[in-house]
Amino acid sequence: MTKLALKYNRTSPQMLYWETEKGVEFLKKVGIRKGDTILDFGCRVGHYSVPAAKTVGSKGMVYAIDTRGDALAELEQKKNTQKLTNIRIIKTIGQLSLPFKDKSIDVVLFYDVLHYLKEAERKKLYREAFRVLKENSLLSIYPKHCLTDNPMMEFQNLGSDKIKQEIKDSNFVFMEKYCDILSHDDNLNHGCIFNFIKK
Repeated sequence: MTKLALKYNRTSPQMLYWETEKGVEFLKKVGIRKGDTILDFGCRVGHYSVPAAKTVGSKGMVYAIDTRGDALAELEQKKNTQKLTNIRIIKTIGQLSLPFKDKSIDVVLFYDVLHYLKEAERKKLYREAFRVLKENSLLSIYPKHCLTDNPMMEFQNLGSDKIKQEIKDSNFVFMEKYCDILSHDDNLNHGCIFNFIKK
């Protein structure tokens, strides 16, 4: 058995439950539907990609993007173990230009990733999300590490209202705030997501 396989086998029962059941329930409430095409940007080991794949079903697709090869290798193993043929893994070197055609994506997830990016980089990423999303489609963000939620990195001095305004300034329409138990790193915690619509 490889070292990577041992790592995956040590995944906690709570995270396995999240990926197979609770995460599916959560993403349905967020607005993901069967047949959707999802972009999970900064997917890491797939704590959202895996339940998204289960949510969209065989007629949907999840594009899982990250820079970390070790994390993507773990996601690849999950994908193979669970026979999830509707996840496409994309390794990048950190570029913010998204490798998708205009208006080709139903839902973009920016979950626990935006705090790595400077304001100008975030604005570029919002523009790219706007470009690749279909009309009336969903941008969903989890602004972890903002001022009121373990602040750090580029969000250490930003409140969630400021982050929300940044996205509204990028031509998205704010729809709702939804709070629940969410995946963060390899654990679960209470957090809130913001949903926006491309109009």
